[in-house]
Amino acid sequence: MPARTSWIPYALIAPSVVFLAALFLVPLVQTIWLSFSAGEGLSLENYQRMAGDLNFALAVKNTFLLTLVVVPLQVVLALGMATMVTKLDKGRDLVLWVLTIPLGISDLAAGLAWLALLQNTGYLNSALYALGLIQGPTGWLSQETPVALFFAIVLAELWRATAIVLVILIAGLQLIPKEFAEAAEIFGAKPWTRFTRITLPLLKPSLQSALILRTVLAFEVFAVVYALGGRNFPVLAGEAYVWQNDNQNYGVAAAYAVLIMAISLAATAVYLRVLRTRPEQLP
Repeated sequence: MPARTSWIPYALIAPSVVFLAALFLVPLVQTIWLSFSAGEGLSLENYQRMAGDLNFALAVKNTFLLTLVVVPLQVVLALGMATMVTKLDKGRDLVLWVLTIPLGISDLAAGLAWLALLQNTGYLNSALYALGLIQGPTGWLSQETPVALFFAIVLAELWRATAIVLVILIAGLQLIPKEFAEAAEIFGAKPWTRFTRITLPLLKPSLQSALILRTVLAFEVFAVVYALGGRNFPVLAGEAYVWQNDNQNYGVAAAYAVLIMAISLAATAVYLRVLRTRPEQLP
């Protein structure tokens, strides 16, 4: 009987394997090949043109700066919200539903919503003008106000993508046995001590997953940035879009895509190394 059914597991995973091969592996290989293709052979010409791009250094700087600011803030906010939600006795589902509403909104729609708030004739300027705090429309998203533009993008990203970190951390908190915290409380441990010595170490696998997911997506950020700042705030994914659609140069666009993938893989390797959890340390 076991010999007859040994093929069943392979048959069950075959559709997923075919799906991944068709929609992930094949495009991945094609993109890498395209990034090294120039003329009649293989070369680094596309990467040289990418590195020589006027906006390349600024796009790298902006992408890393945005990631380094947004991801830690999202984790801290999500930790606070997850702790609050898990301590609620009533209305927990309703609060969690409200906090995760941004998950149902596309990146571009979120960017356009914040554009309606922050543009010259947007709701923020209208409110400030009605209160007498400004004399007229103030530009927050122009090239002349790079700091305001950066913080506008940070706010939009915090509102849009913190919810996915929240969901992952709430799932992790629910896996931690309550007996650990109760025992620590009996022995006189303060709430902060229980959080740092019990909750955070046991939450490390969930933190690892959340950090990997959000960091990879942060390096790929495009729609929110493009909606709010356009070309005034270059990022790597935005430059790939420009080279493919405006310049019609698919090789350089592929080089940008490969660079984003390499950075994401490097960040993932760091998280897997730093936040590695042994099986005996799991809850």
